[in-house]
Amino acid sequence: MRQGVRHASRLEGVVVPPGDKSISHRAALLNTIADGSAHVSNFCVGDDRSAMLQCLRGLGGQLRRHESCSVSGADECFEVTGLGIDGLQEPGDVLDAGNSGTTMRLVSGLLASQPFFSVISGDGSLRNRPMARILNPLRMMGATVSGRQNGSLAPLVFQGGELTGIEYEMPVASAQLKSSILIAGLAAAGATTAVQPSASRDHTERMMAAMGANISVNELRVTVQASRLKSMDVNIPCDTSGASFWLVAACAHPNASIRVNGVGINPTRTGVLTVLERMGANIRIENVREDAGEPSADLIAETSDLRGVEISGDIIPAVIDELPVLALAASVASGDTVIRDAAELRVKESDRIKATVEGLNRLGARVEETDDGMTIHGGSALSGAEVRSRGDHRIAMTMAVAGLVATGETAIEQAEAADVSYPGFWETLAALQ
Repeated sequence: MRQGVRHASRLEGVVVPPGDKSISHRAALLNTIADGSAHVSNFCVGDDRSAMLQCLRGLGGQLRRHESCSVSGADECFEVTGLGIDGLQEPGDVLDAGNSGTTMRLVSGLLASQPFFSVISGDGSLRNRPMARILNPLRMMGATVSGRQNGSLAPLVFQGGELTGIEYEMPVASAQLKSSILIAGLAAAGATTAVQPSASRDHTERMMAAMGANISVNELRVTVQASRLKSMDVNIPCDTSGASFWLVAACAHPNASIRVNGVGINPTRTGVLTVLERMGANIRIENVREDAGEPSADLIAETSDLRGVEISGDIIPAVIDELPVLALAASVASGDTVIRDAAELRVKESDRIKATVEGLNRLGARVEETDDGMTIHGGSALSGAEVRSRGDHRIAMTMAVAGLVATGETAIEQAEAADVSYPGFWETLAALQ
């Protein structure tokens, strides 16, 4: 699909992004292996949601969708009947994670301890994304798993194994790696400890603790013992990454005010707010509340005089998904912005460093690619052009926001990629103009 976006003279409105994908996936998976039943509302939308639900159902999971749920009061809700930590069933077919790296990595942590044969795969893009990072610690715990290219690429084949807890020094700060280890640790003998080089998203440990797991956090060390979980109702906060596009749109546009309601403000996810604040963004936080251990709030973003900053080091894991749209903000800011330590961007749904640099430069920005990031020379006057999403949802949405700021019309190829995480994105964009 080729989507045109014209410059908007004014951006204004109220936005409610989809439910947070990271929290949705964990709520579905952990409630599936818990005791009892739970209602999960404001579940994320898009292809990644389908991938997780299909994989869990393939393992015998009972996740029933309700409309106008009488229990949660939500327009849509998933009732999850827990199978217990030892209640999963051998799948009759290959588990298909689609394009969802989160699904493959979290479900792999689950499969590592199961006493049956299972295979998990995905689309062409996911089958070429590196999996050795999660498989190495799972093998150290006793999992029997193989895959393509010496066990580093999907399809991944699990053949059962009795796991023993380990202490694992993580080579990178990765919430998916940490979560895979902790999920496997729920069924392992002894203690399982993940030692992070720096803080990463902590949704898994928050939810496990709320569901009764024997888990402790000591700075960068997270330790879990074999545990049975108790089912828990969860109202998912809105996706922080999805909200970031509207926050940047308002801050980068010369005439804008956008309110984004119900956004998750977990401290491990608010790196984008920290960076935008350092850039001089005009953003207010209102109506702070908490549900199932996860805080949320309403955010109001308005036209801002942005300035260039350095984005590197420990904050990178907290902004890794938002770096493309932050690069857009940097392109219209005063001064230079340098992004470093973000080589992880090269192995996402696309090479996001290359895709971001290519797209922004076509729009008139001045961006230089580096091995682990980019340098953005600010103060550019963007002009509409033809750009490519490379089939990546975050690149498609970044280029769309750029089109609102740029003069003329911007045409985005493969714009349908936005549906992966934000099916209503284009309708929301049109409503703000």
